[in-house]
Amino acid sequence: MSKSVLELTPVETAACCSPMIQEPLSIDQADQVSTLLKALADPVRLRLMSLVLSHEGGEACVCDLNDAFELSQPTISHHLKVLHEAGLLEREKRGVWVYYRADHDALDSIAALISPLRASR
Repeated sequence: MSKSVLELTPVETAACCSPMIQEPLSIDQADQVSTLLKALADPVRLRLMSLVLSHEGGEACVCDLNDAFELSQPTISHHLKVLHEAGLLEREKRGVWVYYRADHDALDSIAALISPLRASR
């Protein structure tokens, strides 16, 4: 007896499933989330976010982040600045080093958009 498996394309999957959010985004919400997504839409910045989030204690020194890339320190600093200005990273200077940690409110904004089980707050 053969088992048939129904395979759907991404478009067919989206059409048959419940919506990801219960109501459309407001103009302000769309502006806020698009700024965050634009900042994350670069592979280096996306990787930097993952490194900060996975680092012990949820924060990382810029000195720890530089070694993960074959890029110059000024280039890494530029990407970190973009993430900070978008509101995805908070930073704190300690002596000569700068430490970064994720802004969880910003991450929650993105999660609320893409999560099928949106938590009410």
